[in-house]
Amino acid sequence: MTTHKRYEFSVTVETAFVPDQSDVEQNRYVFSYSITITNTGSVAAQLISRHWVITDATDNVQQVRGLGVVGVQPLLQPGEHFQYTSGTVIATPVGTMHGSYHMTAEDGTQFDAAIEPFTLSMPRVLH
Repeated sequence: MTTHKRYEFSVTVETAFVPDQSDVEQNRYVFSYSITITNTGSVAAQLISRHWVITDATDNVQQVRGLGVVGVQPLLQPGEHFQYTSGTVIATPVGTMHGSYHMTAEDGTQFDAAIEPFTLSMPRVLH
């Protein structure tokens, strides 16, 4: 028997290299990432803040913290999803990102929704 979790979100990510904003000769690699966050739990919850850990191929780490995402703090009912696109700049053609969203459920419970590591990669760099 599976127990349905009250406070559960799934996060999916799609990334893209942005060549027209990048400058390879200056070690400036711009990537966009499109996120879909879905409330797979049984309680409504609001995304309050985000925490990103962005690492380039030389192990240079940037940490980004802030309220909401793209200027909003969406409230998601069970089964609802929210999509947005944002971007980051790193100094190498390959890097990774991971992090979490800090959430507050309608019953006042606070929890973090994990964002599993994903790769940022310029086309034809990784096999």
